[in-house]
Amino acid sequence: MINDSVAQPPSYAELHARYGTPLGVEEARAGWGTIVKAARSGETILVTRERWEWAALVPLSQVSGILSGLPLVPLSTARAKLGDLVRQVTQPYDESPVLLGRHRTPVAALISARDLINRAAPPSRTDAEAMLLDGHAVTLTCDPDAPAGPVFSAVAVDREGGVVAAGSGADLREALRALTPTRD
Repeated sequence: MINDSVAQPPSYAELHARYGTPLGVEEARAGWGTIVKAARSGETILVTRERWEWAALVPLSQVSGILSGLPLVPLSTARAKLGDLVRQVTQPYDESPVLLGRHRTPVAALISARDLINRAAPPSRTDAEAMLLDGHAVTLTCDPDAPAGPVFSAVAVDREGGVVAAGSGADLREALRALTPTRD
């Protein structure tokens, strides 16, 4: 009898749903500069070798533990030996991350995708984050003398200074959550 109340860990299918379709080694090599830049910006990119060896190119913030002492591979070498590195990080007896670096400075890491399975799903972006990523500016203000207590406001403007969204609330978090697009 199976106990349905016990949560099962996510499978590779769930990682696919969270992070997208994994890239094959050759596809990852072809877009190496782009995917390294994405990892440096906080994205997780899945890379697979032979369909069952799954690794993830991740930002350094996703590497648990102390980074000193971990192998550091130059980005150009990592691109050329990507298949071997995927196999290395996915081996069950040695799942230590491999740091990828530029000029001896770590910029991203390659880890086993199994390390991502038990992690919580990444939080979805807030509207404010999405607007900032689109190049808008968000200004926060506070009216401490409002009759019902302080009121915080958030206003997003485009590059030309036009208001694209606004929101307000009793604290900054509420004001940012209330940020909604204005009608044209």
